[in-house]
Amino acid sequence: MEQDLSKRLAEVAQQAGFDSLGVIGVDDVADLREALEQFVKQGRHGDMDWLCEHLERRSHPTGLWPDVQSIVMLGMNYGPDSDPLKDLDLKSSGVISVYAKGKDYHTIINKRLKRVAGWLAQTTGEQVKIFVDTAPVTEKPLAASAGLGWQGKHTNIVSRHFGSWLFLGAIFTTAKLVPSEGEGDHCGGCKRCLDSCPTDAFLAPYQLDARRCISYLTIEYKGHITRELREKMGNHIFGCDDCLAVCPWNKFAKLAREQRFHPRAQCDNPPLYELLQLDEQAFRERFKGTPIKRAGRDCFVRNVLIACGNSGDEKLIDHIRPLLDDGAPVVRAMAVWALGQLMEAAGFADLKKRAMLTENDAAVENEWEAIG
Repeated sequence: MEQDLSKRLAEVAQQAGFDSLGVIGVDDVADLREALEQFVKQGRHGDMDWLCEHLERRSHPTGLWPDVQSIVMLGMNYGPDSDPLKDLDLKSSGVISVYAKGKDYHTIINKRLKRVAGWLAQTTGEQVKIFVDTAPVTEKPLAASAGLGWQGKHTNIVSRHFGSWLFLGAIFTTAKLVPSEGEGDHCGGCKRCLDSCPTDAFLAPYQLDARRCISYLTIEYKGHITRELREKMGNHIFGCDDCLAVCPWNKFAKLAREQRFHPRAQCDNPPLYELLQLDEQAFRERFKGTPIKRAGRDCFVRNVLIACGNSGDEKLIDHIRPLLDDGAPVVRAMAVWALGQLMEAAGFADLKKRAMLTENDAAVENEWEAIG
């Protein structure tokens, strides 16, 4: 009977659009409190204060829901149609992470989780709760324990069937389900992911310092990015796939069957000069329904300006100049830095004389002074 339920659950999940499924009993879930506390104590979470909150709830599923008996972890493939690393050669275009080029995965997965969870609740008579990166749920360790893959040295899930490209969702239930077999670590001696990181964000295998991670810097961090890291960011403007894309297990990756995960034209290597012209309304309209809205217009344009400074493309200078008068200090500061990277010294010095007469933000003034 239990085996029949597990088989039917897998069939329902596949029909709902999921590509992999695994189950773990709540008693088999490791308590992560000590590891999480150490991560936060060392400050490696950066400004992501939500990681500090409710550590008890985040460290074990019972902290979030005491009655949970089993966790169903589901994966949905979002594999790209080409190697994302090739986009790094398009210096005058902005590189957006594969996961953010299509429709926001939260919306898609949430609806499909409800379908599977509804069937499970109706069939078993038990309670269910669904989560898609919206609650203190440690999806990656749970997915590894449930057999969807393993956490690679880059800390992300790697699948033998889908490589690095799996979105995760979770169903917590009071039903006692048959656990799946876990997946062993198949990284071996490979460390391509660690070596590929432009900003050296990995302290060691399986240890990430978010403060140096391009995904954190371009999405979560709202401040002024340090000069050292700007120069290493290249043309990444939202997220980074470098450590994912180099994984040898991607030879088994498949193109996402969900069409809405495929790139939208406005998110697929957009020209930097176009993005420099985005005001708040244009930003919202262009990226409506995508994860990119999470960064906010000001920080997104900040990222674009960093990419401009790294591009070596002097044609961008005239598109950058107007942003010296932008309302956001973080934008003005990066406009200064980008112009300093692209302009001849004499022209920049003349621009500085005129701009410093009206500038009243210390961070922006520091950028002018730092360039000289």
